[in-house]
Amino acid sequence: MVEVSSEMKVVLEDFEYALPSEAISQHLTKPRDHCKLFVVNQEQAHKRFCDLAEYLRKGDVIVINNTKVSHAKLVGKKTTGAVVEVLLTKKISELTWQCRLKGSNLRTGAELVFPACNARIAARNDDIFILEFDVAPAKGILPTPPYIQAHVPEGDYQTMFAQPEGSLAAPTAALHFTPELVAVLEKKGVRFAQVTLHISAGTFMPVKDPNKTHTEPEWYEILPESATLINNATRVFAVGTTSVKALETAWQQHKIVPGSGWSDIFIKPCYVFKAPVHAMITNFHLPKSSLLMLTCAFGGRQRVLSAYAKALQSGYHVGSLGDAMLLTREE
Repeated sequence: MVEVSSEMKVVLEDFEYALPSEAISQHLTKPRDHCKLFVVNQEQAHKRFCDLAEYLRKGDVIVINNTKVSHAKLVGKKTTGAVVEVLLTKKISELTWQCRLKGSNLRTGAELVFPACNARIAARNDDIFILEFDVAPAKGILPTPPYIQAHVPEGDYQTMFAQPEGSLAAPTAALHFTPELVAVLEKKGVRFAQVTLHISAGTFMPVKDPNKTHTEPEWYEILPESATLINNATRVFAVGTTSVKALETAWQQHKIVPGSGWSDIFIKPCYVFKAPVHAMITNFHLPKSSLLMLTCAFGGRQRVLSAYAKALQSGYHVGSLGDAMLLTREE
């Protein structure tokens, strides 16, 4: 059961902050482990991501989400010539897909034309569409967040750990790791435990009701060897909000239980954490987002938003391709 305090109501405006458009990163730092790292523990320090080993020791375990982003975005046109973007979110049959669409006047029955196939809008429920294709849709392109306007090379939007394909977004906190940094950490006695959580398109959707308890379901899997590493760790460092979500979902009977299934918990400041995560390595998230709410739940809203303000004053960049934070859990 998910424990949620019944005494606290969450107000969406409490997760607003001033974000200049130029602070939203359009490109990944190169080398990727040289991005800024804001360390927020008992004190605060400005570092580079490659300095991460300074804060870990033998016996620590870093939990990484190893999901791989799917080529799920199609760009086509209506018969009128207007451009339509399609994000394939769920396969119903070989020719039928649940999708999210971006375009104008998207009505049931409208015909869409793509380079290798055609489709018809068979049904619509709010912002969820059902498309029927004439042939199975071909491999598309990688979907990137709507706030990134620049072209993102594929290699910049997959992590070095990416294995099982199924995400509609990258687990972006893991983008900063390089083989060189991993080698330094492993030499120090730090272990890596991989988990899988396939990120849904809901990660970029505006939060309409911050007091709900569920989000769009996301498939997760934790193998026995990873569960053993995590359960025997001296300290657990979770990389990204998705790793935290996977661990919270898998926490049963005072331990991480290996297995797979659907995770739909909505973690916000009234949430009571169960998994013993010492610190989270995460990017800086956009205002009023579910990702920022989870981060505030973990680190404390005032503490996190104060750190965000200092980071922006110091030239940090926000978003999937932006800089990183090492945030210890607020007790």
